[in-house]
Amino acid sequence: MPASGSRVRLDLNSPAFQEVFFQLETSELKQVVAALNRLRELDWNTLYRHKGFHWEAIEHLTAPNGAKVYSLRLSQRIRALAYRDGDFLRLISLHSDYDSAYQP
Repeated sequence: MPASGSRVRLDLNSPAFQEVFFQLETSELKQVVAALNRLRELDWNTLYRHKGFHWEAIEHLTAPNGAKVYSLRLSQRIRALAYRDGDFLRLISLHSDYDSAYQP
């Protein structure tokens, strides 16, 4: 695995992520895009410590590469599920209902 201090790279190619992303209302879309831009500017050490994204492990989910899946806040209403794969943060899905991000 690359060093924890390397810059976060985003993978937004998940069909489940895109399905919700392209349906967001303009105000929500702007907030999510702004959060994604902030993520791109961070290194991994900073992301792990960042309080604004509320980075939380989802213990009952495992990524395709065996990594832990995490929930992170992209706006007041929108959370994303994602996992680390090398330098990439692979976004799996978006959830406008906070609780749905934590369901099995």
